[in-house]
Amino acid sequence: MPDITSPAISDYVLAHSSAADNLLRELAIETNRAFPDAAGMQISHDEGELLTMLVQLVGATRAVEVGVFTGYSSICVARGLAPGGTLLACDVSDEWTSIARRYWDRAGVADRIDLRIAPAIETLRALPAEENIDFAFIDADKPGYPAYYEELVTRLRPGGLIVLDNVLRGGRVVDPTATDEGDLAIREINDRVVADPRVSVVMLPVRDGVTLIRKR
Repeated sequence: MPDITSPAISDYVLAHSSAADNLLRELAIETNRAFPDAAGMQISHDEGELLTMLVQLVGATRAVEVGVFTGYSSICVARGLAPGGTLLACDVSDEWTSIARRYWDRAGVADRIDLRIAPAIETLRALPAEENIDFAFIDADKPGYPAYYEELVTRLRPGGLIVLDNVLRGGRVVDPTATDEGDLAIREINDRVVADPRVSVVMLPVRDGVTLIRKR
């Protein structure tokens, strides 16, 4: 399947987005060294800048992240929160998030982040059934996306935003021979959100595909 973004365009995009600071660059390097086989799960910096800007535009004080990994996206979201804002961060790995915790401390955002080590669906289902979430970012196991979305959209305030990552699956969403569990789940959630009358949706060809979902 074709690359969504060519290397030359990728470099150009990064050069024309606000630059990563030293802390984020160090986090990216450490993640690649510590988890070379999983480092592709870390978002690119231009996507991180997009998350920060979206959180700021929404004026978010209550945010949720499903899928922390080593904490790059958590820092980007937490930096965009309004004063007094908090981020509920959901992951299942103490190993990955041990790196995240160190960098949250160094970034000065640890006091804004509530990390829950547990299956994310359990954490989300235990939240109050109130429409008080301003912003949510889902970047975790792909088969879980449909369930994560449903739990979050019912708790999202009107005007709130959900961001889904990896919605193009490297182009496999348009390949009928791509039928692994993750590919099928992403096609399902892509079809579901665009038909959901509760929300407005735009899919962007940012990196591996990003969908913005705004509650009506």
